[in-house]
Amino acid sequence: MASGGSAIRGSRVGAGPMGEQDRGFHAERIQVSYWDALGNETVRYFAANLPDEEIPETIDCPTSGLPAGRDKENPPSVAKLEPYKTHLAYVKERRTEKEAEQLLEDALQQLRARRGTAS
Repeated sequence: MASGGSAIRGSRVGAGPMGEQDRGFHAERIQVSYWDALGNETVRYFAANLPDEEIPETIDCPTSGLPAGRDKENPPSVAKLEPYKTHLAYVKERRTEKEAEQLLEDALQQLRARRGTAS
């Protein structure tokens, strides 16, 4: 017969007579509803003694993955997804040689100025 641990089956490990009301199922809680842009409601529970400033205004909705806010009439808007950019799109955005040379020159001047003041 295999046995392990000293806890009685079905008992809560770590539950003692002190502080049991402050955690677990006995803790006093408040219910806060969040709505996303699609109208999905998500309910979260927070400790009743938690100040209002510590309860988040927005969360990520687990059903849609969109942001969800506490205001049902004005939920956060749907996040705008940018289309996937190919390597060629990034190549087209690169700076010209003249711009790159100017950036390099500016950076070198800043470094020389710092060296001159540090010496």
